[in-house]
Amino acid sequence: MLRRRALGESVEQIQPDLFIPTGKRKGQNPSVASIYRALAEHAKHEAYPEAVEAAHADFAALQAAGELPGPRLALPDRASL
Repeated sequence: MLRRRALGESVEQIQPDLFIPTGKRKGQNPSVASIYRALAEHAKHEAYPEAVEAAHADFAALQAAGELPGPRLALPDRASL
């Protein structure tokens, strides 16, 4: 995808040739928005590799220490109060 984008192809031209390898949508094409999000994430990683590495290291340290917060509980709906 990155090579084709660098050669000047639009995301809309590339999208039909891509497929999702796993999960609920396995075998389907990703949405154009998903492709743009992946390209933005890749650009961020390329621009700030040290920040990404630091975030991964911080997460691994929290995970090893068992200090990851659990899921937040849903607040009751105000209409039902």
